[in-house]
Amino acid sequence: MRTFLLALVTALLFAPPSLAQRSGPFSSSLAIHGDDVLVGAPSHPHDSGRVYVFSKEDDGTWNQSSFVRAENGDLENGFGTSIAVSENRMIVGAPGAQAAYIFESDADGSWTQTAQLAPSDTTEGYGTRVAIDGSRAVVTAATSSGDGSAFIYERGTDGWSESAVLTGSEAREGSQFGASVALSGDHLLVGAPASRSGTVYAFQYDADTGTWSEAGQVTRDAIERGAQFGASLAMQRDSQNILRLLIGAPREGSRTGAAYTFVFDADADAWRADDRLLPFDGESPHAFGSSLAFDGESLWISAPGASDRSGAIYRFDKRDGDVWGSVRRIAANDVKPNIGLGASLAASNGLLVAGQPGAVNRTGTAAIFTPNADGNWAMSSVLDPGPYDVLSRHTGDKVRCEGGTAGRFSCEQVDMSAFLPVHEVGGGRGNGLNDIWGWTDPETGREYALVGRFNGTSFVDVTDPGAPKYVGNLPMTEGSRANVWRDMKVYKNHVYVVADNAGDHGMQVFDLTQLRDVTSDDMPVTFDQTAHYDNVNSAHNVVINEDTGYAYIVGAGGGGETCGGGLHMVDIRTPAEPSFAGCFADPSTGRTGTGYSHDAQCVVYNGPDTDHQGKEICFGANETAISIADVSDKENPKAISTGSYPDHAYVHQGWLDDEHQYYYVNDELDEINGLADNTRTLVWDVSDLDDPQLVKEYFLPERSSDHNLYIIDDVMYQSNYQSGLRMIDISNRTEPVEIGHFDTVPFGDNGPGFGGSWSNYPFFESGTIVVSSMNEGLFILKRSEQGL
Repeated sequence: MRTFLLALVTALLFAPPSLAQRSGPFSSSLAIHGDDVLVGAPSHPHDSGRVYVFSKEDDGTWNQSSFVRAENGDLENGFGTSIAVSENRMIVGAPGAQAAYIFESDADGSWTQTAQLAPSDTTEGYGTRVAIDGSRAVVTAATSSGDGSAFIYERGTDGWSESAVLTGSEAREGSQFGASVALSGDHLLVGAPASRSGTVYAFQYDADTGTWSEAGQVTRDAIERGAQFGASLAMQRDSQNILRLLIGAPREGSRTGAAYTFVFDADADAWRADDRLLPFDGESPHAFGSSLAFDGESLWISAPGASDRSGAIYRFDKRDGDVWGSVRRIAANDVKPNIGLGASLAASNGLLVAGQPGAVNRTGTAAIFTPNADGNWAMSSVLDPGPYDVLSRHTGDKVRCEGGTAGRFSCEQVDMSAFLPVHEVGGGRGNGLNDIWGWTDPETGREYALVGRFNGTSFVDVTDPGAPKYVGNLPMTEGSRANVWRDMKVYKNHVYVVADNAGDHGMQVFDLTQLRDVTSDDMPVTFDQTAHYDNVNSAHNVVINEDTGYAYIVGAGGGGETCGGGLHMVDIRTPAEPSFAGCFADPSTGRTGTGYSHDAQCVVYNGPDTDHQGKEICFGANETAISIADVSDKENPKAISTGSYPDHAYVHQGWLDDEHQYYYVNDELDEINGLADNTRTLVWDVSDLDDPQLVKEYFLPERSSDHNLYIIDDVMYQSNYQSGLRMIDISNRTEPVEIGHFDTVPFGDNGPGFGGSWSNYPFFESGTIVVSSMNEGLFILKRSEQGL
């Protein structure tokens, strides 16, 4: 399903700067400790989140030396959302766990957890931002709805204890108090950027009374409403013992952004406005001021929205006393849209680190900048944690399902023959798996899994299920862009591949018989496409009726003949010479009233409705309804009927039983939207194609979202995201019974949402079942020998 996933991506890249990284990619947070760079990765797919430690080698290269995680962390804790360091201490925020963790480093740079901080009561957002200075730490709790708080902790002989909980005197619900924080000695600044133009509250500690009090608000005149003043903060005491403050307002000036400097006037015991800084090449939307950092007599201000969101960073140096001038602009070596350079910053001792959250398909990198001999700053390294190797490959002996587990995987009546992690089938971090199909070579009998990735298609020989071989790779169409969605089907030894939201991708055609000639020594081979069909640009799925030799591209968009997103019909009877055959769409279906079809199954109908027997019938899953159409005459296709139900969320995909009497459909978003308590399958009686009837709602015990299902004889094979492969007996067509499963995600619960098993292919004659799991990899499974 396209729209919902795009919304998640958009929320990450374009949310208000203050809360955009509550849980995000690698480089969501940054810090520098001595000669090491610390990089937060709160959205690690198999962990509670991590903070990676990178060290510089003698040859000048940067390598990951270790990583830090919470001792008791769980998935989606968001550990690493925020980081701060002081001397040998580091504090890490984990809003998903409503916790913050203190670590201390030893002489060799190793970090050890020494404390866990948590509020006494449930506090949403606790851990959003953190700060530490010596034996004092601050943890904020900022949300888009609550008032927000700042928790102060002091370290005494008995460890860390809470000493105060602060909130702004005028902080209101939704002001995002705590979205930014800066601490230096007895001075604490807390931002509330969503209150009108934005507010920064100043607090001071009175050592005589041992209490904190609000000392006022740090403001500037004429800041426009919605400027997000206080979205970012930085504070330092300079070489002259002057306490300086920098405040970002990234949405000022129609999102061009601005930053303001202040100096603490000890005599007046108040903050004094100093300067207003702007990007010299300002354009909207720069988001200048999103992240800030001091480094001695210089300060750094980021503009991740600059240059089509590729991002830029500005360095200001002092000139003529306290005047900030001598501004320089730096950017990435390879400027690309949506990278967001500078979404986070850290600087120290002539070293600058900048987050690039949009890099590597939005999984993030961090860029190192250093000055050259001429004093000009340039990107010198890019930090990347590499593939997530939490799950290791398994080949050789079968892992039998015994006592409800196969190794670390929950199972019932399904054994694991092999497992290859994502990076061993051509993928990697930011390049996960999606759809899967299969091909059996009619000459050799060898079986191949055709595995979709974000940026191409992998071919894996699974003839020996315990010894799979990654044969080769068909890259995505040149000039297209990588994205989450790819789909493929097979006809006469050719695979047809489409990709959604991928630009000018079109439909690739590849002759699979080329796989016969690849030797083990040559694997993996990078192949060229055999042919290319360019009457569409992007498309969500491709459907093939092998009995007629027609392909049906569905969910087309972004250019070309989209057919309203319905059936774009292609004659593939000459496999390497696809040609356009016509369009069909039923505008009474689809979210936009164009007949958009998310997926379909097209067959020569042999069901009980004698009026339609022998005709080519397509059953579409059209977002809001099922659509049944007669496409026998490509020049004059006809709508037969539609069927819907009151609590639909997204009619996603379906498959017919062998008799063409029942159509089993999944709704991808009903669990997420609270319309179904558990995973739901809808059973339609289509014995009368003119009047389909919903006769059963079948619920599995898990709550995961369903995605793709296929049927062989009396068994339905479902890929249900977080709960993996589910096998369901439909010998009684209207009373399904679960008879087996294999959970491909051995972490967390099986709740609604995305991730885990995208799809499966159960049609090999050998009984091998291949399953794609997005962040995990390729599973080669078999039904247990004791029988089902």
